[in-house]
Amino acid sequence: MKVAVITDSTAYLSKDIRDEYGIHMVPLTVTFDDQSFQEELDLGADQFYQLVKASKDLPKTSQPAIGHMVDLLETLAEDHDAVIAVHLSSGISGTFQSMQTAGSMVEGIDVYTFDSEISCMPQGFYAVEAAKLAESGTAPEAILARLNEMKETMRAYFLVDDLVHLHRGGRLNGAQALVGSVLQVKPILHFVDTKIVPFEKIRTQKKAIKRLLDLIDEDAKDGTPLRASVIHANCPMLAETLIRELKERYTNVEITMSYFGAVIGTHLGEGSLGLGWYKK
Repeated sequence: MKVAVITDSTAYLSKDIRDEYGIHMVPLTVTFDDQSFQEELDLGADQFYQLVKASKDLPKTSQPAIGHMVDLLETLAEDHDAVIAVHLSSGISGTFQSMQTAGSMVEGIDVYTFDSEISCMPQGFYAVEAAKLAESGTAPEAILARLNEMKETMRAYFLVDDLVHLHRGGRLNGAQALVGSVLQVKPILHFVDTKIVPFEKIRTQKKAIKRLLDLIDEDAKDGTPLRASVIHANCPMLAETLIRELKERYTNVEITMSYFGAVIGTHLGEGSLGLGWYKK
């Protein structure tokens, strides 16, 4: 059985990685005023943050069109038997549900959708693992079983400079945003049941970063092999500092750097930092 793997642009897998593993990507859209961009195709992260600084209003984001998904599935159906589609959390976007609908509209190929219940590079971890297994001839059901196994140890936490973007985008409860603004905290957030919720409210960025290190230490301190990613919103120097600290502490943690691109960056805001990992 020949199995293809699809993810969406919010995994922020580089084109080189997508090409290396044969991963197909459907882009979400970011709109500034009346100009729309497909993220990761005609709008990279660097350009996005420049546009945000020059714009009066926050951009709007939208999920991929079902028609685009159908076209891709029909093309894949010509020489594939099945698709594993890994998407960002269904609690913050309708992309997962749209792929389910698109899959029901295309004949000749079985579409297995996987709700990562997360986003960014942790979502990318799932897509890369699925692609490796598909390349080795693993059946779709076994690939999904492995992804669900990964989900049991997948962790991701992120801190934002303020909660305004999440509040405006409707991704965080208004009362939670108000508390953050009044207290001037640097909240650590995470996903629970597909939604973004506060994990802890911490007074300073320095203390928040130390807390991220404490959290990964809970899994890394016993020598368990981990795969991790430090994720940043146009603050690479801050990310590099965290990576150096992780490398000094652990030899059992494989660390990469990734970024919050246009869609997720719209909702988190510049200066956000994330740390995600799972047990290999």
